Amino acid sequence: MRIYSYVVARDFGFAPNPFHGYCTLATCRPDIRSYARIGDWIVGTGSATRNDKTKLIYAMKVEEIIDFESYFLDGRFQDKKPDLTKSAKFNYGDNIYTKDENGGWVVLDSHHYREGGSKNASNISKDTSEPIVLISQEFIYLGNRSIDIPEDLHFMIKEKQGTRSRFTTEELAKIENWLIEIMKDNKGLKGFPNNWF
Repeated sequence: MRIYSYVVARDFGFAPNPFHGYCTLATCRPDIRSYARIGDWIVGTGSATRNDKTKLIYAMKVEEIIDFESYFLDGRFQDKKPDLTKSAKFNYGDNIYTKDENGGWVVLDSHHYREGGSKNASNISKDTSEPIVLISQEFIYLGNRSIDIPEDLHFMIKEKQGTRSRFTTEELAKIENWLIEIMKDNKGLKGFPNNWF
């Protein structure tokens, strides 16, 4: 079991997407999506720019890993396709990639596809470099209701960009035990994305 810890610099409910009963990581973080395996934990912490860098934004235990095309077609995840005419949780859907008849990427109009009304080729290239989706129902998403990470667990916080995944066996156990404890009676969607406010 590995734990991947990183800073959630932009918390829009897009990456991760904690809505409709599943927490999914389908965009951004190609490093994590490439290496994570079933049973691993993904931990997203706050950022210095929001003054919440020692807070837990979300945690998910990877329960399923599928490719973009399977995700796009799976009946469980149709509500995760973005709909810019509905509420914010639909606006920020992350189920945006499928293939055309020639095998090229088709991207649904979404938060990630367009910035200022123009196609964002950099985001598309980054996302499709690892066309993998991490899926969990064993998660807690806190967002604007983030909680303090205990001081004796601050070692798991990645201070800047990138991912922290090298921990001793003892450190892994301490982190996992804390996550299991806070999620015991408190799983699922508990707050809203910070960047909605």
